[in-house]
Amino acid sequence: MLIGEVARRSGVSARMLRHYESLGLVRPSDRNAAGYREYSADDIRRIFHIESLRSLGLSLRDVGRALDDPGFAPGALVDDLIRGTRERIAAETELLTRLSRIGATEPAGWEDVLRTVALLQALGSAGAGNRQRAALSTAEEAPVPVSALAEAALREADPYVAGALRWALAREGGSASAALAEGLASPVAAVRERAVRALAAMPDEAATALLREALGGPDDTVRPIAALALGARGATEAVPVLVELVVAGTNDVEAADTLHSLATSPAAADRVAAALVRRLDGRAGDPGARRRVAQALADIPGPSADRALRELARDADRGVAVTAEYVLGRRDARRDGTA
Repeated sequence: MLIGEVARRSGVSARMLRHYESLGLVRPSDRNAAGYREYSADDIRRIFHIESLRSLGLSLRDVGRALDDPGFAPGALVDDLIRGTRERIAAETELLTRLSRIGATEPAGWEDVLRTVALLQALGSAGAGNRQRAALSTAEEAPVPVSALAEAALREADPYVAGALRWALAREGGSASAALAEGLASPVAAVRERAVRALAAMPDEAATALLREALGGPDDTVRPIAALALGARGATEAVPVLVELVVAGTNDVEAADTLHSLATSPAAADRVAAALVRRLDGRAGDPGARRRVAQALADIPGPSADRALRELARDADRGVAVTAEYVLGRRDARRDGTA
């Protein structure tokens, strides 16, 4: 079969077939009387083998080794191809993400593009100061897509930079909440914590809904933060988790303050006091927990809190009893107008 016919049937151009021949990859088995190349069935089979191996990403050098070296083992080469392909996919995915984010800002000109690129690069800088300045400058410089801010917030370990990113996200409202939702499902606890802290800084309804989901879930990383944020927003469903924080001694002062803010009516105050007392039933042997409950009851108004404190004032542990007595004294003084 002449070269033109081979090219037509194989889909490999005559020029490429000549290139293969120059590299020694495939040589026509014969030439006819006119000197034209004649390809045998074995030659054509080899051409298809070459194309198959090239489709896997092998270089022509490696193709030749694979076809001609009996000791050539494909395993290591395939592993290298897999690794290289993953690296290329990651690089292309990163480029696609960057281009999509720039496109989302709807740049009016190349100056806008360059400013956005500079901010995106600064958000990924190795220097915490550069990242913080980039987060704070989003209000004044070229706009940065919410997805980029959310991604930066979810990976940021520096507390000052994280605070700046939360501020920048809070300015974006509901769209930022949606961008952070994925972080709540991360398998990494630190990422879930960053997501819920960012949502806690957002006053919009979308963030509140996500915080309620986190509060009702089993994740102990996010539930306490969600409870404090929701309690500050007046959500009474946060009371059980806030009580647990007081009893466990985890953010107990902040949790006690939040419980006080929720005790806005006599009925609400009674519910909070009852929840604190009930939670003590399983911690009878923990004087520290009883002392923290006495301290939390200090600012909860109403007779239920008074009764609980009088009971704690008779506690067998002297520290608990003294704390409850002190709290009762201050409450009486406030009622008498002498505090």
